[in-house]
Amino acid sequence: MATSLSVTVIIPAYNAEKFVARAIKSTIYLTQVKEVIVVDDGSTDETWRICKEFSERNTKIKVLQHQAGKNLGRSASRNLGIRNASAPFISFLDADDFYLPNRFDLDETKFEEEGVDGVYNAVGFHFYRPPLDTEYSHYKISTINKQLKPNDLFEGIIASKNGYLHLNGLTLKKFVFKKIGLFNENLMVAEDSLFIFKLALELRLHPSSTKIIVANRGIHYANIFNNEKLYDVYTLKMYESLIAWILSRKVSISKLDATLDALWIIIFRKNKSLFHYTYYWLKLLVKFPQLIPSKLSIKYFPIVRLRKKLLYFFYN
Repeated sequence: MATSLSVTVIIPAYNAEKFVARAIKSTIYLTQVKEVIVVDDGSTDETWRICKEFSERNTKIKVLQHQAGKNLGRSASRNLGIRNASAPFISFLDADDFYLPNRFDLDETKFEEEGVDGVYNAVGFHFYRPPLDTEYSHYKISTINKQLKPNDLFEGIIASKNGYLHLNGLTLKKFVFKKIGLFNENLMVAEDSLFIFKLALELRLHPSSTKIIVANRGIHYANIFNNEKLYDVYTLKMYESLIAWILSRKVSISKLDATLDALWIIIFRKNKSLFHYTYYWLKLLVKFPQLIPSKLSIKYFPIVRLRKKLLYFFYN
């Protein structure tokens, strides 16, 4: 029986010679995959050669580069793939990750339902290096821990209250990119989180499965998510980009409230001074003056947020 789901898989690849062959192989034999677009992001190793060899053997595979072979980052690479995609559905795969054989099986059934813009699935992990004893508990499955209606998904994932989603587990109708735009090319990291939050705000995302793993993330020595300093900087930039997005659209104040709450959770983890927190909040109000008339400008003022902690230290 012919599949009703026709998908373009987009793989951004930068210096991924050790992993990219497995990533590509995991996609090409899936009946739902119409094409695989690998975007070589200015690699200096054998990534380009490996990908070209695949494309010469299989017409499903297209290999692209940025102009003059530049390295422009993951967002620009995914965006190039999106602009060149021909299938009505799009999914993503990082070059050091891989799909499992059941990747799109449940998606087909879910998209037969009315009013489904995109679906999400559980994503696991695979070690390419010897794991530490503590890492099995640290690297948890990317999934949602309860059934959420599309309107409740944003609040469920913005601060990981009900888990979180991974890009490898998403399958989207192509029109969604006209609705929310492409990936933010100003973010070196956390661009995937921003994109997923926008999806949850604007579109009707439904679970295919929150328990059955359909893809694995590769855990190895060069994972960028181990760069804590980089993420410290760009996670804040991501939340600020999300605030700007929410303020520019007709989104309920409850969504903005949830976003600011998640932002302060991140900020307070830094254990800075009250002056530091206050200075940051005042800068944020200057950047987003629309917040000033709102009750949120008071609710999230640092002294108000920390009042219980301050009172405890005052009386003890």
